[in-house]
Amino acid sequence: MMALFNKTALKCSKLITEHYSTSFTLGIKTLDRRFHMPIYAIYGFVRYADEIVDTFHDYDKKTLLARFKHDTYQAIEEGISLNPVLQSFQLVVREYKIEQDLIESFLKSMEMDLYFQDYDDDGYNEYIYGSAEVVGLMCLRVFCEGNRSEFDRLCEPARKLGSAFQKVNFLRDLKSDFVDRGRTYFPGVDFKEFGCDVKQLIEDDIQRDFDDAYKGIMALPQGAKLGVYLAYAYYQTLFNKIKQLPASQIQNERIRVPNPQKFALLAQTYLKFRLNAI
Repeated sequence: MMALFNKTALKCSKLITEHYSTSFTLGIKTLDRRFHMPIYAIYGFVRYADEIVDTFHDYDKKTLLARFKHDTYQAIEEGISLNPVLQSFQLVVREYKIEQDLIESFLKSMEMDLYFQDYDDDGYNEYIYGSAEVVGLMCLRVFCEGNRSEFDRLCEPARKLGSAFQKVNFLRDLKSDFVDRGRTYFPGVDFKEFGCDVKQLIEDDIQRDFDDAYKGIMALPQGAKLGVYLAYAYYQTLFNKIKQLPASQIQNERIRVPNPQKFALLAQTYLKFRLNAI
């Protein structure tokens, strides 16, 4: 019956992904089927850790995160957890040999959200590495299926893609991060004086990350390329929308890509893939 227990745990991670992120769900569904459950498991883990620090305002976040961290390492060590999110995650960690230092860096960034309201350059880079780049590396471990040389070759582009996604999120969530959580991630940026010049500098940095990441996407294993490219295309679409708006609007609303546009993007991307245009 262990197979049934694992199957239901993985389905819980899938359910979490579907309810929290339409865009990532679409991306995962376009991966080769053998990658679906492992990537759902990674997403479920990082989403629940993020929820602790971003959402549970009426609870002791520090204690909850410390417990989550302890339970994560215990699940990986013992190969079992009654928490379905941790059970599915530890299955993937053990099968694909995801390094503990990646998990440690991720959880450290989550802890940083409990204590830091603004960041210098070093803190900013550390936070992005732990909160986003290592997630890309975890997924790459799955996609490479034990091929060490392939992983090493694609490691840097995977980091750049995670970095680009996170920085776009920072721009998208500028208002909620500052007003609701008191956070300013971009070093030296005063939210109250956020103008077009600063916005342009941030956008130039993000575009460089996207450009570097694209080269790696094109070199991904065939079963992973379409799904990762779709996530890239979605975030590039969101980023292009943000670039077209004045800084004052970014400060006052959360920019979105409507679901019909997401589905149209999926159709366009799939067609390009079928025509070998990706």
